[in-house]
Amino acid sequence: MEKSDNERLNELAQFLQTRRARISPEQAGLPNRGRRRTPGLRRGEVALLSGISVDWYTWLEQARNIQVSAQVLESIARALQLDSNERKHLFLLALQQLPADLPPADSAISPSLQRFLDLQGTSPAMVMDQRLNIVAWNRVASLIYGDYEGMSARERNSVWRTFTSPYIRELLQDTWETHARHRLAQFRANYGKFAGDPWWMAFIEELNQASEEFRTWWPEHDVLNGPEGVKINYHPAAGRIAFHQISFFVSDAPHLTVTINIPSTDDDTISKLNALLLA
Repeated sequence: MEKSDNERLNELAQFLQTRRARISPEQAGLPNRGRRRTPGLRRGEVALLSGISVDWYTWLEQARNIQVSAQVLESIARALQLDSNERKHLFLLALQQLPADLPPADSAISPSLQRFLDLQGTSPAMVMDQRLNIVAWNRVASLIYGDYEGMSARERNSVWRTFTSPYIRELLQDTWETHARHRLAQFRANYGKFAGDPWWMAFIEELNQASEEFRTWWPEHDVLNGPEGVKINYHPAAGRIAFHQISFFVSDAPHLTVTINIPSTDDDTISKLNALLLA
């Protein structure tokens, strides 16, 4: 084994030891059985919480050159209550590669980002998380695509709504299939980071039950990232309107994507949107 590997494994061992030492049994949800010679959890307790053998975990803290899976590392990260930076550090030390990003528990956006959306005027603007949930929007987006404020969390998922909402089918008309396949391919690309995750598995099963098109297209495994380009909508009040779409990640929250639909000069779109906003 090369010297660099020895250093990496020793660093991994010391990192695990320090993370284990900072967590009390109570913090880990274990009973405290009296005074301890050293602070923190015992190796056996980390192994128990991680669902692995004591020997296997001990070998990691002894800097043994053993093969460890991403699944085992995820279990250890949860047991040691590692934050996102510590989790990435663990994976780099053990596997020499970064883990897939976990979906943040909180998809709330900053006031500054909401103000940015609101300042887009006649450009419908939205923020989506990695599950393609619409987590923020501006007024004109609600006027075009529906009252997000009044929707349930499931209805605000853009994949679910694309495949189950009669309003979206009517809004898109003959472009619905192109849009739906594009949205599904985006969803599939994100799913690759979280394959096997319970939320994704349950959501996919529910959509299989709810939509024949989803059930037919999901096995095709199409993947795609990026905006759709020109979008044509047929709004019940504004009529035919056209947009050019751009998307980008939020620098301080890269799990969030901002999408802005810029009104086209075609179809008198800007005038129609201004009338809609004034109605």
